Formats: sequence, structure tokens, C-alpha cells
Amino acid sequence: MKDHGRVNNYQKQTQISKIAEWVNGESEHMINPSLNRKIDQLRVQINRHNYLYYVLSQPEISDETYDRLMNQLRILEETHPETVTLESPTQRVGNSPSQGFNAISHPLPLLSLANAFNNPDLIAWHKRASNLLNTDDFSLVCELKMDGLAVALTYKNGILIHGATRGDGFRGEDITQNLRTIHSIPLSLSRHISGTLEVRGEVYFPKSHFSKLNEQRIEAGLPPFSNPRNSAAGSLRQLDPKITATRPLDIFIYGLGYAESLPMPSNHWDAIEFIKDLGFKTNPYNEYCTDLSQVQKYYEKWMFQKERLDYDADGIVVKINQFSYQTTLGHVAREPRWAIAYKFPAIQGVTKLLDIGINVGRTGALNPYAVLSPVTIGGVIIKTASLHNEDYIRNKDIRIGDWVVVERAGEVIPQVVIPVVTRRTNTEYEFTMPTNCPSCDSITIRNSDESMYYCLNQQCSAQSLEKLKHFVSREAMDIEGIGSKLCENLFESGLVKRVSDIYKLSFFELKNLDHMADISAKKIIEAINDSKSKSLSRLIFGLGIIHVGLQAAESLSTHFMNLDRLAKSSESELLEIPGIGTTIAGSIIRYFAEIDNLRIVDSLKASGLNIRQSIDYTDMLPFSGLQFVLTGKLGKLTRAMAEAAIVSLGGQVSKNVTHKTNYLVSGSDPGSKFHTAVRFGTTIIHEEDFLDLIDRNRSN
Repeated sequence: MKDHGRVNNYQKQTQISKIAEWVNGESEHMINPSLNRKIDQLRVQINRHNYLYYVLSQPEISDETYDRLMNQLRILEETHPETVTLESPTQRVGNSPSQGFNAISHPLPLLSLANAFNNPDLIAWHKRASNLLNTDDFSLVCELKMDGLAVALTYKNGILIHGATRGDGFRGEDITQNLRTIHSIPLSLSRHISGTLEVRGEVYFPKSHFSKLNEQRIEAGLPPFSNPRNSAAGSLRQLDPKITATRPLDIFIYGLGYAESLPMPSNHWDAIEFIKDLGFKTNPYNEYCTDLSQVQKYYEKWMFQKERLDYDADGIVVKINQFSYQTTLGHVAREPRWAIAYKFPAIQGVTKLLDIGINVGRTGALNPYAVLSPVTIGGVIIKTASLHNEDYIRNKDIRIGDWVVVERAGEVIPQVVIPVVTRRTNTEYEFTMPTNCPSCDSITIRNSDESMYYCLNQQCSAQSLEKLKHFVSREAMDIEGIGSKLCENLFESGLVKRVSDIYKLSFFELKNLDHMADISAKKIIEAINDSKSKSLSRLIFGLGIIHVGLQAAESLSTHFMNLDRLAKSSESELLEIPGIGTTIAGSIIRYFAEIDNLRIVDSLKASGLNIRQSIDYTDMLPFSGLQFVLTGKLGKLTRAMAEAAIVSLGGQVSKNVTHKTNYLVSGSDPGSKFHTAVRFGTTIIHEEDFLDLIDRNRSN
């Protein structure tokens, strides 16, 4: 089968022609009122489904149906660019990077809040407001104080015209193009309103996505982001909105800022409902309160439940509800008298840095960490914290003996933020990275293009233990029952020194370990034997070759089909594989040049592990010689599942569209790769067609 179900350019043009016929019953000259009506109908549909999905989390259609609507609109607009408008859902990402950010003046100041740190502070604030108003008969609104970035969004006649940061409260930076990439920000309001409307909100980086992003950055050899708040701020200040579009930012709108020629509600609670009715995303945990006792209950509830939120909250905001009272109270300096931030107990603490230790990772990387005088932060006793690398320590001027600020937020590993320089006594001293490995005493080196030091001894015991943990992990050989603690126990007992020793373990050796029951030992032996038939790609990944991640391991196994062939490969041969660059190629060659690594591989082969793909020759597979690129969000498949399906049929997955790309598999919000594919004439297929293509070729 040579065409592999391929859609050629003629077929693609036919698809466009069919869409043209759907618009106005003709295949030519689509510039007419009917075209505009159909485009408007598509935009209304898509905006509605965006609102249901991104704001209400209540989708009514499948991703495939949504993708079809978007692609119909995109093709129509590309065919007739004169119909494109600023508020079209296809126009969320700008075409070119900005040269910088202009300043925007806020019609009304975007003020910061005074803080209350305990209940007496809150009572004192309430009493001051009551005295100025000559009454305490007013309602209150409580909101979670999110640790994000405050922004102001301005709409004219229902269309988003610009968005800005808080700045100094009076002037902020124009970040409109970046804010347009956030799907929960409507480009046009759900109902038409005349005049100008400004709303204020908080942009945040969901913690669940933040953790995944850091994992991807670490796997790619990039430094992790420090916290979600800084990541959100950094994402919004990217000069290229395409970068911002790759970050899963979200927003909650928390209030009205400015309105011109519009009838407005008389109080904040009704204003939130008004905002919500216009299509904005508001926080479902806002609460109406009649007195301070209800405020205190709200505070205590979220002080203990904030960890279950998918964003950081460092307190609550309490606002006097009536707008007339807000106007009477006004503000002092840059803080409104009618609102206050009631802060949760600090997630930061100050303690003494007793020492800086070194962990040695499986790749030989030396990772510095802080040894601290124990400090309780957010209810957890912290004794150690991350220091990232030598550059981080130098740039922050962190010294042993310093008093330091330690931060703990959500599930993020505690880290040293800054030293408290004012508490220095001249007894503190600078830290220097060791010239010898603290585990095996071998010489360490730092490459000029990296921030890490490495131990070069492949037999280093610390590296060996971490390699063992990696080898048995779920992503690698997935040996159920062998976790981190058991790895340490096996290593310390001398039963396992190298990953290949796992396959020499006996039932009797396992059951004689402390706290090991007979049933557990039996299950572990079964899991070890089951792992021998795992795929070649898992084995390659499990070997722990520096820079070889899951995708690279999959590509290598598909290309070479045999571990022995990979071990004997040359740099030029490796560089022919999509996604394999000089860094990965060099790392693979160095790995198989080490005698001890070759001994491990020989031992694994002798133990009966699978070292071959199930098919001996790639040209027997239906996708042999085809290159695929994936873009956008897929509905039925994860990105990993789609890549695995392609590779299993002999295809190759590339990151970028080139003249050699055969297929672009496009999900929703495809971005720049889609336009590159159109320019190159690459065949573009959507998820449903991709699934059909996979099914047809698997059945043949």
C-alpha cells in the first residue's frame, strides 16, 4: 500500500470547494451577503462553545465537532481575508512579536489593598469604615485573594480593544495581544452593549498545568519556573504572543472598573452577576456576607481548604458591597478604604541556612540543596530546600550561615528565595561547588553551555542508586512493587548494584529483607519476569542515557529495531532521525563507549530481556518513510497516544513542519504549524481522519 490513505493537494482543494458550496451554494465568487451571514453564524456558534468549555466547564459538543467549526471558519477567512475581524475566534494569537509594551492609562486607578493579618485587624478595619459612614448596616462580599497578576480589560461596544497590567495603579503595560490568547477572556461579549466597559481580573497559572510544564522543562534540560505567579507574569510579558499561547493561563474577573454610557448595578454582588451574564468567568467561591462573623467563617474555611484549589490563594478579599458607600469612603494613598486583604498565615518563613549539601542524580548532575534550621511553613516542618544550581546561589548571593527566606507553595518543593542581608554578622561564607563528587570522590566538571556540575564516574554509587530508581519507574520498565524505598534497601543490602542485577534476584533473597512478606516477594518476582517482555523503547529509556527522553527512545527503537544496532550507531546515522540532534547523538555515543554500560546491556540480554522490535524491518510497516507533525489539542487521544500510534506503524514524529513533512495532524487551536503546513502544501488531516487512517493501516 503506497498511498497510505494519503490526502493529496487536489483532494484538499476539493474539501475547500465543498465548504465554499456550503456557504452559498456556489463553488466560485463567495463575496456576498450570504458569506458574511454564514461566517457570523460560525463565530456565534464557536464563541458560545468557547464559553461553555472554558468558562462554565460544561461542553455540549465533542472536540472533533468543535474542530470542524473552527476549521470551516479558518478556511473561509483565509479564502476571504477581507472578512476577518478583530473579535473573530481565529484571531486570538497575533502574527508577529511585539517590539515592546506601550503604556495605557487606567480611567480609574487600579489600587492595591491594605492587609489584615488577624481577626482584630479585620474588626479594626470594619470599625473605621463604620465610623466614616455613620452606620454599620452594610453587607460584605468575600472573595479568594488569588496570587496572580491583576489586569484591566476594556471593551468598546462589546469588543475587546485592549488589556493592561496594573502597573503603578495609574498606568499599566499594554499586553492586549497576550491576553487575547487566554480562552476564558471573551473577544466579544455574549450580548451587545453600547459604550465603554472596563473590568478587572486576576490572571493565573493553574497549579496542575504548572507542575506538568516544569516536568517538561526539566526533561528538556531547561531550568524549572520558580512558582505559578511568576510564570503567569512572565508569560504575559512575552513579546511574542505565540509563546504566551502555549501557556495554559486562565482568569477570574473580580469586578467592574469603569463604565461609560451603560446602566450599572448599585452594588458589587449584583455587578459580579452582571459581569457573569456578559460571558466573563467569575470565581464560583465568592460569598455574600451580612456581618463579620460570616466573613471569619469564610476565612477559616479556605485557610484549611486552599490546597485543594488549582491556584495559589494567600488570603481573602473583603469588600463593602454597596457602591454608594464605596464612593463615600474613597481611598487613602493607593489603598481603598472599602476593601481589605485578610491574609492567610505565611507560606514563607525565615530560618538559618546551616549548610549546603549535594545530591548526585542518575545522570551524575550535582544538585545543591539547603540544610536548614527546622522551620514550620504552612503547617509543615521544613528542614531542607532546593537551591537549584550554582548560578542560582551566586546570583542570589546566598551564603552558608545566612538567615534566609524559605518559600513553600502548594505541592512545590520548598526553595530558598533570598538571603536576609540585614541580619549578616560577617561570619557567613560563600559556597563553592565541590571539585570532587561527594559520593565517589571522582573529579567533577561543568560544561560551558550548562549550569550543572557532573560526576564523570559511571560507577558512582549515588548515580547507580538513582539509575536503579529510574529503571524500575512506571515510565521505564514499570516493575510494580519496587519503589524508591525498596531500591534503597536492595542497594544498601548489596543485592543490587546495577540495574541488570534486578533480574538475578531470587524469591528467598527478597523475602529475607526487612518488612518483606512472602506474598509481596512473590509478586515482585512475577513483576520482574513480566518486565522482560516490555518494549524496546521502554528499555532504551530505562537505561537512563542522558538527554534521551520517552519520545527519543521511541524514535530510536523504531529506527534501529534492535539494541545492538543502536549501540553500534554513528553520529551521522543518529542525526538522520527526526528529533535527534547533536546533543542527544553525542550522549548516546558516549553511553555505549563505556565498558561498564556495555556489560550492563550484555547482562540484560543474558537475562532474556526483549532487545528487538516485534517487526524486524521498518520498510514492512505501512507508515515507513512518512513524517508526521502534531499540533493543537486532540480530543480522543493524548499527544503521547497519537505519537505511539504513528511510531507503531513505522512513521516518524517531528516537532516542526518542513518540506519533508507528509502529514500535519491538527487538533483545536493549532497555531503557527498549521499556517506553515498550508504554505508548504502539506497534507492536513484532523483527528477523526487521523483515527481512520490509523485504523485502515492497522487492519491491512
